[in-house]
Amino acid sequence: MRSIERDVTSGRLAPGARLPSVRALASSAGLSPSTVASALAELRRRGVVVSRERSGTVVAAPAGPGPAAPYVSEGAVDLLNGGPDLARLPDLTGALRIVAEAAGAAPDRDPYRAAAVHPELEAWWRERVPTPGTLAVTSGAFDAVERALAATLRHGDRVGVEDPGYPPILHVLRALGLVAMPMAVDDEGPTPAALRSAVDGGARAVIVTPKAQNPTGARLTEARAAALRAILRRHPGTVLIEDDHLGLLGPTAPTLTGTTERWLLTRSVSKALGPDLRVALVVGDDATVGAMASRLRAGPGWVSHLLQGAVAALLSAPGTPALLAAAERAYDERRQALLDALADRGLVARGASGLCIWLPVRDETSLCLAMADRGYAVAPGAPFRLASAPGVRITTSRLRPEQVSPLADAIAEAVVAAG
Repeated sequence: MRSIERDVTSGRLAPGARLPSVRALASSAGLSPSTVASALAELRRRGVVVSRERSGTVVAAPAGPGPAAPYVSEGAVDLLNGGPDLARLPDLTGALRIVAEAAGAAPDRDPYRAAAVHPELEAWWRERVPTPGTLAVTSGAFDAVERALAATLRHGDRVGVEDPGYPPILHVLRALGLVAMPMAVDDEGPTPAALRSAVDGGARAVIVTPKAQNPTGARLTEARAAALRAILRRHPGTVLIEDDHLGLLGPTAPTLTGTTERWLLTRSVSKALGPDLRVALVVGDDATVGAMASRLRAGPGWVSHLLQGAVAALLSAPGTPALLAAAERAYDERRQALLDALADRGLVARGASGLCIWLPVRDETSLCLAMADRGYAVAPGAPFRLASAPGVRITTSRLRPEQVSPLADAIAEAVVAAG
């Protein structure tokens, strides 16, 4: 183990390098095959190596700082960025003015003694979200997911994740030394067979996106949620993390909470109110939220009360409901327009909700290059996938009506060109 770790750290064994077989290692080291197998198992738990079907044991990619932002060539239409349409976000001026005036009216207010959750935010949540539990605030939905994983799991634990799914989830699992177990996703969310396989296979936690699943746009239906809840009830020790990153946009999806002892539900405001408003409201069981709060106090201490105040001001502003409803309609119309245009050209894509669609393809690289030749930047599916079939993600949140038909033509041409 120490020898392999040294070679990985020094760079003598690069990411992806294949290790000799267990028997070959045992012979060269003068050890029994069972001893070598145990050493490799520990290295897998530490995230140093991974085992791949038909490829044996290979050196794992380092956790590192995460993937860089994808490159978009000058002049290309950016369909890589999975974020909201900036023109559909509310003006922050009024909310920031309210926050500034409140701070000016109470200059002696001590933020160290303030409640961790802004009182107006808590009141807003309790009035609109019936899910009981302990409430907290994190710096966005993904921050909540990472904190929940770190608070409830140990190095080497298995986690059921959607496949295809959100790449930063896979990255943070690797950084925490956790093992991803792929769960197949259709338009209604994780399939019951996939969830059952994950929890029966030892998953200590599962992460589910109730709507606008990235990248497929899957959205839980009542029937699917009922089937998934029935499975989770038979595994009450599983940690359920429900990541509603779209938050205020779109109809509220069914929840899987109430089926396990440890659980967390996140609801972000960033997609609806502004990506730089790093605020998510979080509710969960006392033990999970308490552990997360302890880690928050040991680090940054709290989520900025100024940001929370701005969010509270926006949520209470008279024009916000109409603005959110208009944004929701625009996103649905743009997504559906491209799905319909592709269907007219004989292409079947997925996108039941959210800001993007997922197009199954044979060769992601060839398709992306063919799209680049036509002036469009789309996201290859490889970073999103574990065991699922190839595809590309195409963001629809900023599409204008006049762009839909030319884009659909370009996609149809690129599919033919890519083979």
